[in-house]
Parts: sequence; C-alpha cells; structure tokens
Amino acid sequence: MATKHASVEEYLASFPDEVRAVLEEIRRRVLVVVPDAGERISYDIAGMTLGDKVFLHFAGWKKHVSIYPVPDAAGDPALAEALTPYAGPRGTLKFPLARPVPYDLVERVAGALAVQRGGRPA
Repeated sequence: MATKHASVEEYLASFPDEVRAVLEEIRRRVLVVVPDAGERISYDIAGMTLGDKVFLHFAGWKKHVSIYPVPDAAGDPALAEALTPYAGPRGTLKFPLARPVPYDLVERVAGALAVQRGGRPA
C-alpha cells in the first residue's frame, strides 16, 4: 500500500535529496508566479491551490518529475511549442531528472494554469 502523506512538506521529505531539491524548486517557482497559492496533498501528490481548488499538481518519480495538468495553450503558440518535448500521457508534463528542468517553463505553466482557473499570476 502506498504511503499517505499528511502535508506537502512530508511528501517532499519522502524523496531522495536530488529529487526533493527539484520538487522544492518547482514549488518555489509556482509560489513566485502565484504567491497567494495554497498547498495540500491531493491524489497522494502535492497540489497547489487557489481558493479551495487545486490548479496544479506536481510529483516526483524515480527518473522524472511531473506537473499536471497541461495548460490549454491554444492561444499561445510559443507556450504550446515549449510544452511539446515534455508532453506525456493523459495531460502530464514529464521532466526527466537526467536533464536540467526548465524552471522558466514551470513558471509559465503555473501562470497559465492559474489564469485558466480564474486566478491571477504575480
């Protein structure tokens, strides 16, 4: 049975140092763009909230980290192009741990998702 985490802090602490560092930087970057975001565990992974709704999930895995969902980039061709190399199945962005994580893209994704969910990025 999978471990249930009571908080995002506990979830992040459960990872090896190198994965935890990436997840913590994703969390930090989301909060730079959406400073009023809250956080909670949802679907047994970290979730960032606006009001009482999760607008972005992020998770660590053995060889990659993921962000869910992929924002609708129909009105932003540059964003759509930037997302393409990281698009995974079922609305997931997968960032391999063997390569540098594009944190500027993480910020763009967080901002787009916040706007699409009725929030405002910084």
